Amino acid sequence: MMKSLKISWKNLRYNPLSFFLNVLLIAFGTGILTILLLVSTQMTDKLRNNSKDIDLVVGAKGSPMQLILSSIYYIDFPTGNIPLKDAMLLAQNRMVKLAVPLALGDNYSGFRIVGTDSGFIKLYGLQLQQGKFQQKDFEITIGAEVARIKNLRIGDKIQGAHGLTTEGETHGEHSYVVSGILTKQNNVTDHLLLTTIPSVWKMHGLEERHDAEEKHDAEVGRHAEQEITALLIQYRSPMSVVLFPRLVNQSTNMQAASPATESVRLFSLIGIGIDTLQWFAVLIMLIAAVSVFVSIYNSLKERSYDLAIMRTIGASRTRLFAIIIFEGSILTLLGSLSGIFMAHLALEFIGSFQDAEQAKLTGLLFLLPELYILLAGITIGILAAIIPAIQVYKYNISQILSKS
Repeated sequence: MMKSLKISWKNLRYNPLSFFLNVLLIAFGTGILTILLLVSTQMTDKLRNNSKDIDLVVGAKGSPMQLILSSIYYIDFPTGNIPLKDAMLLAQNRMVKLAVPLALGDNYSGFRIVGTDSGFIKLYGLQLQQGKFQQKDFEITIGAEVARIKNLRIGDKIQGAHGLTTEGETHGEHSYVVSGILTKQNNVTDHLLLTTIPSVWKMHGLEERHDAEEKHDAEVGRHAEQEITALLIQYRSPMSVVLFPRLVNQSTNMQAASPATESVRLFSLIGIGIDTLQWFAVLIMLIAAVSVFVSIYNSLKERSYDLAIMRTIGASRTRLFAIIIFEGSILTLLGSLSGIFMAHLALEFIGSFQDAEQAKLTGLLFLLPELYILLAGITIGILAAIIPAIQVYKYNISQILSKS
């Protein structure tokens, strides 16, 4: 078997240009399929992990998709703000098991600063690697990736910037103090900075303004005018799935968006492009199979005399058949391995340029279906080589030698 493999390898190297082009075609098709597999798997996992245990998001009127993207995945601008008093009324509804308020609007080097309460910790099951959770105003708990990338430690002071991009104006009048660092969660919280909601208000001068205007009843003044960005809802019972969104959409000036529904819609939109590229990759693989077939078939005309000589010195028909099959298998094996390797390399390169850290893709993930892609590539090589191999098996040695 080893001698047959060695002969097959030498035959392929005899025509290096044809060998290179066939490997390149196979690598291109395999690479596209691998990238699509990695991207779709990572996106699905991120969508599932980040929206897990969140039944509904309540926010300002606008696009439900935008509300979900901004309040769960933190990759879009919020639809607006909602009155705190209206949000609290919904939170006290008997159909609600848990309601977590969010106050967005600032960032630190591109990482979102999220004003929230202890419900957020409970919702995501957050645990501390170091320090303590934020309790006082301007204390901040940071995600594991924020700490790693920005090299932050407990007690460090940071300044947030207005808006959701790094170009925003820095809030120089107040600094946040890092009080805790979260353990790695492998979800969106790894890239967030958590603080109290009053901290967000004070950072924008809202609380001071309310205190000045409503000194006689500061608490009433705050709740009458202060706003939050969104409310993350957990239902108390399955019946709430039907009733509660209708209640919000029909009887308030807010909107309710379902993470499950919007995530499916988002991925279906992305899936159209993925399906198109998959068919394109399959077409390339079929073209590669035809190219391998033509390459081996044409090479037989030049090698027919050599193969006939091999038969006369003792090589069996089965061995010659195997040599041709090995040629197709080696071509597609090398092409498939090259394509898979280049796909991982390309995805890691693309991921290094992504601005949204929480949506970043990686090429350092290896999946079981990649083995199926590799086996499919080898199978294509075997199928492409079968007809030439059968032709060699049926060679009339005396006829070939008499013509030479």
